[in-house]
Amino acid sequence: MLKRMVATFAATASLMMLSTGAHAQFPAVAHGWNLGNTMEPSGGEGAWAPPVTQALINKVAASGFNTIRIPIGWDSHADQSTLVIDPAWLTRVKQVVDWCRAAGLVVVINNHGNTGWFDGNGFTSYDSRINDKIKSYWTQIAQKLTDSDSKVIFCVGNEPNAKSQAATDVLMKYYQTFVTAVRGAGGSNNTNRWLVLSGTGSSNIDNTNDWMNTLPTDPTPGRLAIDVHYYDPFGFCLQETDESWGNYSYFWGAGYHTSDPNLLIRNTNWGEEAWLIAQCQKMKAKFVDKGVPVMFGEFAAEKRTDYSDLTGTELTRHLASRTYFDQQVVDTCNAYGIKPFYWDNGWGGKGGFALFDRSTTAIVDQPSVTALTVGTAQAPPGGYAPIANGTYKIINRNGGLALDANGAGTADGTQIIQWSYGGSNNQRWTVTNIGGSNYKIVGVQSSKCLDINGASSSNGAKVQLWSYSGGSNQTFTITATNSGYYRITPNCATGSCLDVSGGSTSNGAKVQLWGYTGSLNQQWSFQTP
Repeated sequence: MLKRMVATFAATASLMMLSTGAHAQFPAVAHGWNLGNTMEPSGGEGAWAPPVTQALINKVAASGFNTIRIPIGWDSHADQSTLVIDPAWLTRVKQVVDWCRAAGLVVVINNHGNTGWFDGNGFTSYDSRINDKIKSYWTQIAQKLTDSDSKVIFCVGNEPNAKSQAATDVLMKYYQTFVTAVRGAGGSNNTNRWLVLSGTGSSNIDNTNDWMNTLPTDPTPGRLAIDVHYYDPFGFCLQETDESWGNYSYFWGAGYHTSDPNLLIRNTNWGEEAWLIAQCQKMKAKFVDKGVPVMFGEFAAEKRTDYSDLTGTELTRHLASRTYFDQQVVDTCNAYGIKPFYWDNGWGGKGGFALFDRSTTAIVDQPSVTALTVGTAQAPPGGYAPIANGTYKIINRNGGLALDANGAGTADGTQIIQWSYGGSNNQRWTVTNIGGSNYKIVGVQSSKCLDINGASSSNGAKVQLWSYSGGSNQTFTITATNSGYYRITPNCATGSCLDVSGGSTSNGAKVQLWGYTGSLNQQWSFQTP
């Protein structure tokens, strides 16, 4: 809940004053999709991609997406003297929104595209003309959609380029106008609907984390959310030429890196799983934990099918890597309570992110659709998912004893040991592939996962139970050794593995982290319980 504060221009609420108590539930977004390059061009609908059809909306919903973000241009459809939006355009927007709701999709509409007047303003000083536009446009939009239910969400902008604390302070004045306009437009739906504030510094996570320390005052408590965008690392997601400051890359995720000497430069060298987790953690601590939902309103990585050095097996590796990136963003966001939306601009080839043919509605990238909705990534070529999803007893090669949660404990921090297999649920583990050779391993009794204490990479680190959040200390690669045995390696310590302390063959010996040597106490079999 926002605490009222008095200010000379627009009241704002410090994030430090937000209640951590009960809040309204943001409409569930597990699998979001963008109708990009369609309704936002200044040239109007059809300028960059075919006009949207009800058939396309229905196909998106049938493919497993449950939420749609619709970028919309308003300024180019408005009389610049009166600031009145063309009634035909408002009617067209409402038609598309109605199609989406009829298909069961939660809808986010924003102010996008032809927004040099807003997103590209710079926000070096307050401008009453910008304020007038925000008030006029959002009042008209809210009045037109007053009968649309609270699962139609309004977002004030896209990527406002406020590049400092001072610029962010100016931006917040406009955000107050946006909130006031929608709440004052009339109708219970406008009173209760969620309003989303675009992150500052072009919706950059770090800038938003540093500078967005207040929110507008809202007469409806607990209905404001934040939108940031995720295109990290830039070299993998968007960059198309090598620069002095860095190269573009084809391969994201350690399990998807190439060993081809001619393409080593194309392995991503930053911004992989641990970075993604850290960025999500920032937004969770800054907003989500204070009752302010966060969207990744856009994320995607370019599909590089027209690069001359990327062919054959290595092209397959790149395409698989993209699905792994997609799956990791969706899963990690959801683990931290963040709402992910894939950016689909309707284009194929260089600069393209298309999942659907906008004219025929056919799916043109089924592996990516699967990764984004089902959560299954393609394995890298030459790699495979060595263990099928299922429930197992996990037996150490050295002593023949089973992986066991000590004392049948279920609390966070319960030590993992080895013990003679007796069939109890604290010795049974659900193993789930999350892409390539990567897995999460969850105890049947506790529903908690194997975890390396503190994400340590040190010899002797504790192996324990902990609630799953998708961290690199809770995901493991499983790689074959020989004779049906496997090494289990946490992604936080790729040179190490699960190890029975001292090579013991006794009940109760601790399972720990240790540098991999290939010894028998570091190898495990996965058996039907």
